[in-house]
Parts: sequence; C-alpha cells; structure tokens
Amino acid sequence: MSVSQITPTLFLSGADGPLNVALVSQKGITLIVNATINHASPNYPGVECVRVPVSDLPSARLGDHFDWVAKRIHCNLTGSTLVHCAAGMSRSPALVMAYLMRYRGVTLCRAHRWVRESRPYVRLNAGFWDQLLQYEKLLYGKNTIRVAAVEETPPPTLRMTRFVLPQQQKSCLTLIPRSPLMSQSLVMTPKNRPRRGTKSSSIKV
Repeated sequence: MSVSQITPTLFLSGADGPLNVALVSQKGITLIVNATINHASPNYPGVECVRVPVSDLPSARLGDHFDWVAKRIHCNLTGSTLVHCAAGMSRSPALVMAYLMRYRGVTLCRAHRWVRESRPYVRLNAGFWDQLLQYEKLLYGKNTIRVAAVEETPPPTLRMTRFVLPQQQKSCLTLIPRSPLMSQSLVMTPKNRPRRGTKSSSIKV
C-alpha cells in the first residue's frame, strides 16, 4: 500500500489508503476526498468524507470539480486531507494538481512535477490534461504546456499527442496508450528538474 505525501497536510493514494486506520489516525486526517464511483467511503469519527463521482475516462467532467475540491482542501484547517481514487494515478492526482495551481500559486508544469516527485507513476488521461490546461488558462491567462504534432502515424487506437513544455525546461509530456481498451495517459520525462523549497515523500505502509 502506498500513500504519497504532497505537503505536510495533504496526502494522495489509491482506494486502499483511506482503509488504513493507523494512517488516518497518525497523519491527523480529518477530510477524505473520494474521487471514485464504486468505492465506499469509510466512516471514521471526526473525519468528513466527500465524493467526486467521476469515472476515469477522457470524457468525464472532472474539471467541474476542480474549484470546490481545491477550496475544501484549502479550508480544512482542523487536520490533514487525503485525496484518493481507485489507483491514485489519474483522478486524484488531477484534483491535487488543480489545488496546487489554485492555492499554492504554481503553474501546471510545476504542479505536475511536484506531484510526480512524490508519486512518480501518476498517469492522467488525455481528457483530464485538457481540463487542467483549461483551468490553468483560467487562473493565469496562459498555458505553460503547449500541444505539438507527433511525426509518427500509429493506428487510431494508438495515436499519440505530445505536450511540450517551454523550451528552457527541455522536457515534454507524451501521451502513451495504456492498452487499446483503456484511455490514454501522459508521461513526463524531464531532463533537468528544478529544486523546490518543499520536499515531499512517499509513505509505504
């Protein structure tokens, strides 16, 4: 079981995270954001559970929840927050990245790097990336990632798109399919990662 610490009071996990009673107690978690449709929320005394009923599909409207979820995380002053989805790879990281942009004042590029430093295997689907780009444009009036054409011409089910970061970053985001039956996901392959002042780590339990 892997629970990733994003900030001192914000944690990210899959559906098994909130079932860890010791973790919830030790980390002082008082708010659980459940970004799934089928996984039940546990009932702990003094812990509020809110649900974001969105599927992990590119067409799902996760962006409709960015603002209010970010605000709930920001306003949880009584303890820590755990955001989770089924695997902690797509829906919950997208929500956390939206929070980082909204209340930590970072760009989408920096938010993605921040989350991946703690949870390297995050894989957002293409639809959630589009919605995060729209959210960044709304917050900052511009995007820090641009879409570029890919020279390869794979079959339609394997078609890829490349999101290129500003040239000075010397890194890119490339859409790669998980399988023909699953939605596409993004992988970031930075060559030079700038250091941040706040360190985050993964907690294995």
